[in-house]
Amino acid sequence: MNKNKQTTERGLIALFAVASGLCVANVYYAQPLLDALAQSFAISQAAVGGVVTATQVGSALALLLLVPLGDIVERRRLLLVQLLALMVALSTVALAQSAVVLLTGMLATGLLGTAMTQGLIASAASIASERERGRVVGAAQGGVFIGLLLARIFAGVISDLAGWRAVYGVSALLMMMLLLLLRQRLPVMRASAVSESWFRLMSSMLVLLCTDRVLQIRGVLALLMFAAFNIFWSAMVLPLSAAPFGFSHTAIGLLALAGVAGALAAAKAGKEADRGNAQRTSLLSLLLLLLAWWPLSRLEHSLVLLILGIVLLDFGGQALHVTNQSLLLRTNVAQHGRLVALYMLFYATGSGLGAMATTVIYAGFGWQGVCLLGATVSLLALIFWATTRRWMRLNNAP
Repeated sequence: MNKNKQTTERGLIALFAVASGLCVANVYYAQPLLDALAQSFAISQAAVGGVVTATQVGSALALLLLVPLGDIVERRRLLLVQLLALMVALSTVALAQSAVVLLTGMLATGLLGTAMTQGLIASAASIASERERGRVVGAAQGGVFIGLLLARIFAGVISDLAGWRAVYGVSALLMMMLLLLLRQRLPVMRASAVSESWFRLMSSMLVLLCTDRVLQIRGVLALLMFAAFNIFWSAMVLPLSAAPFGFSHTAIGLLALAGVAGALAAAKAGKEADRGNAQRTSLLSLLLLLLAWWPLSRLEHSLVLLILGIVLLDFGGQALHVTNQSLLLRTNVAQHGRLVALYMLFYATGSGLGAMATTVIYAGFGWQGVCLLGATVSLLALIFWATTRRWMRLNNAP
């Protein structure tokens, strides 16, 4: 009997991981398709970036408006309704005949794809027992990371075979299959704060942001870590697409597969958090994040070192990300939706700042300037962790 229960739990964890990866991929399909979208809708190369902007605006709105709803609405029903709406959004993009409809569909895709992804992670944490919560969150986050890596490759292959519209059409069909699976397998998850109104829910997020010390500390670590991430990923295409490399966008995308080690790190970090080793994992993660910048700085001399740097960067970054989430979600089940939403706002802020800073630095100081900036931000994260470690102990963080 216990063996069957364990097998069922593993199947449900795997479903959370797959569902998280499939949902988050929807947010990133547009990035390698911008040229095709510009041609289809007669949008200039300068303006077509608005497609990605619309998706990111939708993601930010999801974190503020939809993800916290899981604390006052039964999660299973909320996820199924959002997934159905995501199918409609994807179909709208696939069938769009004007730029206005396209942008509306992209905004809805970013909104619902992000809401589903973060809602699944919060749900996985809520279902899991406290002693295995880190492992379950790590598995779901590993699925997210693989979804991010494969989204661009999936979009490129499908668009080459059948056009960009097929990317969103196929994804809508995948969401329909996922809807059937989740409807069959997800347990009912009662809301923990059903008496709260939506306005009180929103105001409580500000209270959490001002009072939850673990959220504040781990949120700042996430901001710095994802800033470092995007300093690299936003600038990598610039030297690799220029002489002497002259790589195609497909080839550059395939290099990102070196970061699949991050998915392994996510699973391992979650287990270590369950064992009470979160601070040790944090230190190791931050050291790897800092050390990664030396091999990355050797890009012009060795692609092997570049790949090594990508592995170190993604391994350290994903391990820290899952450790952060494990600590944040280890208690307060009634607040998981709000905590995930607020934590991911730190993530979004760091990602945006990193992407903006790296283009300016590359224009003025080249690739070495980018690597120096990334190493500086990573060092700041390590110093911040060491400085705030005492506060984490006061909050009984393992």
